[in-house]
Amino acid sequence: MLETAIESHHGQPLRVARLGQGEAVVLLHGYPENLQVFAQLAPGLAVDKQVIAFDWPGMGHSADWPGGATPLLMAKRLLQLLDEWQIDKAHLIGQDMGGQPALVFAAVYPTRVRSVVVMNSLVSGDTETSWEITWLRRFGVNKVLLRHFPRLIFWRALHTFLPRRAPLAPALYQDMWRTFRVPAVRQFIVRMCAGYEGQLPRLPAWYRQVACPVLVLWGGRDKHFPVAHAHYLKTQIPQAQLAILPQATHWMVLAQAEEVLARIRTFYAGL
Repeated sequence: MLETAIESHHGQPLRVARLGQGEAVVLLHGYPENLQVFAQLAPGLAVDKQVIAFDWPGMGHSADWPGGATPLLMAKRLLQLLDEWQIDKAHLIGQDMGGQPALVFAAVYPTRVRSVVVMNSLVSGDTETSWEITWLRRFGVNKVLLRHFPRLIFWRALHTFLPRRAPLAPALYQDMWRTFRVPAVRQFIVRMCAGYEGQLPRLPAWYRQVACPVLVLWGGRDKHFPVAHAHYLKTQIPQAQLAILPQATHWMVLAQAEEVLARIRTFYAGL
């Protein structure tokens, strides 16, 4: 588990974990997790970097901020945090729904980013996903499930994001479930899903504006966002490096953290 503290931003609490010293690396999570999804990855990165993980405003133990929840608005919130942390430039690592705002941030604020690593994200609205994702996006039942059946969503995540017979550590389970079960958090996620879906057609134009070094790092056994998404992203960002970890799953930052860490450190060494 990462040690965390509650900071105040815009008069609202924000949960943050900080490790190490050096160039800043900011970790961006998706859902139903929170910053603790990086519990296995962050310490390895902190050997020679300042690593910051935070719960997005509206998720985890962080209070919501006014406004929408599109990838562009999430990128703007990240910019506000970097300004308040007095970080001029940062490496960004985005997992799941943290990947899209990381890429948009790099396109819109190019002078504030050193590099981007994007992992296991919905980066194309036309590329194949799991039947669950296709069904949820097409019929919008995610609103009903998120509002009324959080345990079902969380259970499904545990059984599809991790390798078989690799349960989530009890402390991680308790922390993630404790925050995901909060109605206000799930309501924010409903807004976020709608915002991401609405902005999905615009994302390729931003991808093509990304000029910083990019690593597209994908799990070969991601059951929801197949490697076709990684290959698509590579076509949109020609300078990007593409790496597939054949046995890795969606939550590879937890289950295959050593492999993920090794590949990211190799990427950083070449910058």
